[in-house]
Amino acid sequence: MDKSLLWRGVLILGIVGLAAFFAFPLQEKINLGLDLRGGLHLELEVEADDALRAETQKDVQRILQELEDAGVRTARVEDEELNSFVIKNVPADKDDAVREAVDDFLFNWDYRRSGNDLRFSRDGDIAADIREKSIRQAEQTIRNRVDAYGVAEPIVQRRLGSDRIIVQLPGVDDPERIKGLIKSTAFLEFRLVDEIGSGGRAIADSEAGLLSLYGGRLPSDLEIFPETLRDSFGEVVGEQFYALEKRQVITGRDLKDARPSLGQFNDPVVQFSLTPDGAQRFGEATGNNVGRGLAIVLDGRVRSAPNIESRITDTGIIRGSFTQTEVEDLSMTLRSGALPAGINFLSETTVGPSLGQDSIDQGLRAGLIGAGLVVLAMLLVYKGTGLNAIIALAFNFVLVFGLLSYLGATLTLPGIAGIVLTIGMAVDANVLVFERIREELRLGRTVKSAIASGFSKALSSVLDANITTLIAAMFLFNFGTGPVRGFAVTLSIGILASVFTAIINSRWLFDLVLSRRQRVESLSI
Repeated sequence: MDKSLLWRGVLILGIVGLAAFFAFPLQEKINLGLDLRGGLHLELEVEADDALRAETQKDVQRILQELEDAGVRTARVEDEELNSFVIKNVPADKDDAVREAVDDFLFNWDYRRSGNDLRFSRDGDIAADIREKSIRQAEQTIRNRVDAYGVAEPIVQRRLGSDRIIVQLPGVDDPERIKGLIKSTAFLEFRLVDEIGSGGRAIADSEAGLLSLYGGRLPSDLEIFPETLRDSFGEVVGEQFYALEKRQVITGRDLKDARPSLGQFNDPVVQFSLTPDGAQRFGEATGNNVGRGLAIVLDGRVRSAPNIESRITDTGIIRGSFTQTEVEDLSMTLRSGALPAGINFLSETTVGPSLGQDSIDQGLRAGLIGAGLVVLAMLLVYKGTGLNAIIALAFNFVLVFGLLSYLGATLTLPGIAGIVLTIGMAVDANVLVFERIREELRLGRTVKSAIASGFSKALSSVLDANITTLIAAMFLFNFGTGPVRGFAVTLSIGILASVFTAIINSRWLFDLVLSRRQRVESLSI
């Protein structure tokens, strides 16, 4: 046997054998997508304006604190928007303190004086950067939460150039719980409860009742937060309202870890530990305020407000009429970090496992029927030479599934459609080659010469057809989402496998058969 023929055979069989190793058994090596396995598909929108608003509020509190430290206690904020705010009652002789605070803490802001007012504004590029970072952080936080929940092979990806995130969770059996886990902002704050009179806590059954304690107008350094009241069975029985200091003692960003635990009365609680910096600030605040109420605020609602009994440093608990499941979910969300902005659910699709199995069965049936018709057509039209195309088609199947498995690609229902389409494309190149061989034989060429000339002259047409289709598949993958990308992946892999089997494998089969004969007078084509 010719050495070139031998080495080509070793290369082809080696590649096909390696693909078979990666591909089989299919049920263990191929990842099934949401539409085949069943699960939850979500399209989310990040409210990036929330991140801008939070950054603005944080910077407003910082400049007010700096002005207070500089002796300006009459300053107040007005006209606060996403990228601008006005601070009133700042005397001109305090410009040095303002400039120092801006240089140290508010370097993203520009400001100008108008009488005793300071007008702050944020550059549009900086605002766009904050929005972009909030979307990326939201994507990473959602991915962390999904991973912590234990979903197998989840897909969390941002739609290119937008504020939308696609989440696909195969095999999820409790969609409502995981939706709550994803959407929960989990913004945790510890704030001191204001005191009125001789140690009385600022609490009332209604917001109006709380305001009446302050003569109808809440001081600028306080905020009102509600608390949901529940009975011993966990049923909601009403609300009460707290006046809390705007200044945060610590937030969820200061947490180092959070774990489910049991409280003093075997009630589910979250046990947390703090970072060194958070522990220092928490210790100072609790040590200086023994006897006062410390409210634990989660996503804008008070969960509990126990009195500080002693100085607390690096560990503590969060108690608030939680169920065991709520404690587990809260611990997971706190560990993964707070979302930088709110999340809107734009669309939701739930696929049951039985529906997914039906899709697999129908896809398999379509593939088998398609392959059977192609095999029959090749044998009827090209007779014995059609076997060459059939062997190439079998190799093509092995290569496609081997590459899918090796790349870790997920097979979806549109992906099955791509494979079925590949069946036709796999023999399309063979048809081009075989028709050229027929033409060469009609012109009176010998069999070997006709085969060589057929492959040579059909090559440009084969490459042209497959490369243009590959380019289209690349665009589908780049700009599509979910199912469209699944179709593009299998189509691209199928195209590459088709070119290999039709040009390299098919030619080798011809040469192998011809090498075993001394003289070839005719070809069954």
